[in-house]
This record gives sequence, structure tokens and C-alpha cells, in this order.
Amino acid sequence: MSVITDKKAFTAATRIFATDAKRLPDFLAGLTPFARKWLEAGGFDAAPNSCMLVPGKTGAPDFVVAGVKDGSDPWALAALPLKLPRGRYELGQAAGTVKVAPDKAAFGWALGGYQFTRYKKPKRKPADLQCEYSQKVKAAIAEAEAVAMVRDMVNTPAEDMGPQDIADLAREQAELFGGTFTEIVGDELLAENFPAIHAVGRAAQRAPRLIEITWGNPKHPKIAIVGKGVCFDSGGLDIKTADGMRLMKKDMGGAAHALALARLVMQQKLPLRMQLLIPAIENAISGNAFRPGDIFRTRQGHTIEIGNTDAEGRVILCDALAYAVEQKPGLVIDYATLTGAARVALGPELPAMFTNRDVLAAKLETAANIAHDPLWRMPLWRNYRRLFDSDVADFNNSGRSGFAGAIVAALFLDFFVPENMPWIHFDTYAWNDISRPGRPAGGEAMGLRAVFELLKDYR
Repeated sequence: MSVITDKKAFTAATRIFATDAKRLPDFLAGLTPFARKWLEAGGFDAAPNSCMLVPGKTGAPDFVVAGVKDGSDPWALAALPLKLPRGRYELGQAAGTVKVAPDKAAFGWALGGYQFTRYKKPKRKPADLQCEYSQKVKAAIAEAEAVAMVRDMVNTPAEDMGPQDIADLAREQAELFGGTFTEIVGDELLAENFPAIHAVGRAAQRAPRLIEITWGNPKHPKIAIVGKGVCFDSGGLDIKTADGMRLMKKDMGGAAHALALARLVMQQKLPLRMQLLIPAIENAISGNAFRPGDIFRTRQGHTIEIGNTDAEGRVILCDALAYAVEQKPGLVIDYATLTGAARVALGPELPAMFTNRDVLAAKLETAANIAHDPLWRMPLWRNYRRLFDSDVADFNNSGRSGFAGAIVAALFLDFFVPENMPWIHFDTYAWNDISRPGRPAGGEAMGLRAVFELLKDYR
């Protein structure tokens, strides 16, 4: 991370003054004639994400002026770490500036310097921000680390992010923060009554598994966090096109979100009893791949007719959700890269959120606004349950219509959560198609910080 909070490590630093178009004249009025003329000659207009170095008498940088739209936006300074020359910087205040809270600055700066470097050297090292330590700053950096974890997991190709790799990461987090890690692997899934997870993952060379972490005081409120861990989705026998398969390394994005949220809960020691569940599989093609028309009995006892092997995520999630509700949590949260229909409806930057509680939806929307982590509620329109009708099983895994794909997928999961149990479902893209300050193209956390903000006050 490129944020330094240890005062003992502080050194002389170049100040950053944030301003906007409205305040810029007042800021310029307080500068020396040289500095004012320098900024005017350079055409600095305080546009968001812009910045300009102003030299001192020796030619060395004297200060930086940065254009921002909103000082409360955690991404306000996110363009700077990879735009400014390497060196040490700190926040400054003067007449005509916009106040950027240290925790917002720390979060945006940390992720503004993010680069995925597992296979390729970084283009450059980011500039450093020194920021006085506080609990808020510490928490902001923890959230940035969780977001970076999601990005790293999603960006890693399936060859190096298979079911075992996700399990290793989960075990590492459990050991780091005092959780209990268990996993059920391969044919053990049948013995332990997780037949749907086994059916979808049995064709792959890498064994399917259910990963579990439990953490916290049993006397505290119980929550369950579930994440779809399809490490690569070929589509199965209903095979995807080459273009449709190209980004399917990210089909474990739900698992990445769930694990990162669990990390935050444990790291920040929220007063909760948490259960994390990740069904981790690869949807592969081989002689024993599950087939269209197959019927499987789920953990909950329902039978499912496979209408489409490319609707596999909901099938593995149904066993995990059934197991989660057996523990009688007060809240169930799941993340899944479940449908392209959610992207058609809301685009790549806005995750679809479904919940069976209006009050919970309102609280989550408030939390999302506080965290600057946008989401959009979609309806659980249960009249569409008829689309799952099957002549030979309790229901089909794919709807009979091409309409309302995201709603239909959510309704399938809705079968496995009791009506009296609060539940939140995210259908997330987990990916940035284009780069924005602090949010480079590639894997992305969406809805992670909103839920964590909600859980801070969960009772």
C-alpha cells in the first residue's frame, strides 16, 4: 500500500491542495504571483481528477493543486498516485480549498496505486501519501485491502485460481483472524448431502468442494455469507461461445466478494457470529459432465431438472444456501456473478441487489450512499416462479422465457431461503470494462463496502 500512517516514518512531503472550479479563484488569490501565473499559464481549471505541480524557487516541487468534484468522494484523489512523480505527499489546507477527509484520501490513494502485478512488473511505483493515523484511516485502509483482494482474485486466471486455490486463501484468512476453516471435497460432498454442488463440479479434473469458515462469539447475532465460486465456466455441455468464455475466469467473483467481506468482519472484530460458505467448482466438459435433462435432488430435498448447464451458478448456490439457513442466521448475504441479464438492465458499474425485506433494502441503500458504493434494488417478482415449472421435477434450473433473466435467477435462489429469514442477493459483474481513477480495467469489488457499512451497525 502507498499510504504511510506511522509518524516515525514521516519525512518532508509535498502538500496537496484540493479545489474545485467554484473555489479556484479564492485559492489563486492566496498564492504568490509566480504560482498564480504558473497555474494560469498551464490552463489549470480544477477539473475533477486533474492535478498540477507548482515549482518553488529552486525548481523543486513546492506544492500540488488537484481538481476534485466532491471532497467526500473516496475516489477524489485516486488519480494522483500514478499521475504524480514518485515521492512523498500530504494533504494541505488553505483558503479556497476543498477539505478531503484523511480516511477518504487514504482509501482512494491506496486503490489509486493498485496494479495487478502477479504476472507482469508494474509500470511504475505509485507516489506515497503520508497521513496521520486514526481509527478511521485504519478502517479505510482495511477496506482498500479487501477491495484489492477481490481484484487480485478475479484478475488471476483459472489456472492459478481453482477450487483448491480459493480454499487455500480462505484457510489463510481463517488462520490470520482466528476463524475455523473446514472444507468438504470431491465425493465427500455426496456423503455430506451436497449433491447439487457435486453434480456441477464432478466433470472437472480439479475436485469440487464446499469451503466454510466460522468465526465469532456464538452469543452474537448470526449472519451467513455465501459466494459463488465457479473458477471457470465453459458453459458445460451447453457450451459458451469463445467470446462468451473469454472472461469466465471472473465467474468466481462472488466467492472473492464473500471472502473479502468475511475478512473485514473478522479483521474489524464486528460483534457477529459469522459463517462463510463458498461452493467452489469448475464447470467443465468431460464424459461425466452433468447433462441437459438430468434431474438432481438438492440438499433441501427439492428435485431440479437441468434445463441448461450454463445456469450452473444457481445450482451450486442452492445447496450452500440450504446449509446456511439450517444454522438459523438472522441474515443471509450472497454474492454471485449470476446473469448477463443484470448487466443488460443496469450496465457494468451497478450491481443488482435483491432482498426479501423492504426495511433491509432501505438500510442497505443508506449504507451504500455512505460508502459511495452504488447498487440498485431489483424486484423479487414471484409471479415469475411459473417460469421454473417442470413436468418431471419440482422445478427447472432455467426459466422458460428469455425475459427478466436476473429476476428469474434470483427467484431460483429464493426457493431455498425461508420467507421468515432476511436475505440479500447480489448479482454482480465484478469487473471494470474501462479504467477510471482508482478503478482500473479488470476485477472489481461491487457492493462489498455497502454491505460492510450495513454490518457495522447490525444487531
